[in-house]
Amino acid sequence: MSDQKTWKEEFKVSGEEVLSKIKELIKEGNITRILLKNEEDKVIMEIPLTFALVGVILAPIFAAVGAAAALLTKCTIVVERKGEEEPKA
Repeated sequence: MSDQKTWKEEFKVSGEEVLSKIKELIKEGNITRILLKNEEDKVIMEIPLTFALVGVILAPIFAAVGAAAALLTKCTIVVERKGEEEPKA
């Protein structure tokens, strides 16, 4: 049985930075879920990620994130990660 824990990180970004930041985070790996929140801290999009995701499946997700980001001036990206322990800051 795996002894992996889950932790969350938050990134505050502007609307035009959302898509590039999400792509960067996905490339890093070990992410299980991404939440996109608006300025009022309401979740406007939830992206569950699994090891089975490939580029073809991510294309429509990126399109949806881009459309949502166009409506936002500032937002928060919450990333849920799995690993043995939370990295030290």
